Amino acid sequence: MTTTPAQIRVRGQPRSRRTELGGERAGALLVRVTAPPVDGKANEALCRLIAQRAGVPPRAVTVVRGHTARDKVVRVEGIETAALHQALGLKREP
Repeated sequence: MTTTPAQIRVRGQPRSRRTELGGERAGALLVRVTAPPVDGKANEALCRLIAQRAGVPPRAVTVVRGHTARDKVVRVEGIETAALHQALGLKREP
């Protein structure tokens, strides 16, 4: 049985001191990465961090909207939405 890919709203913050999850702000996951927003490096770092926390391979995490913006929508394959929210420390959707 295959799972429907989970999607979450993310607010990216490139060039931070540390790569970390910064909690939830306005319904979006705040992700801080040390990588600069050049040549997709910040998006790659963001996807790697989410994959690590969700326990999925990095190739299972993709930015589907907002590639060049701070506000993004990220798709995560291979994990249920509720499990993803729990792994990332997000509140459950209503």
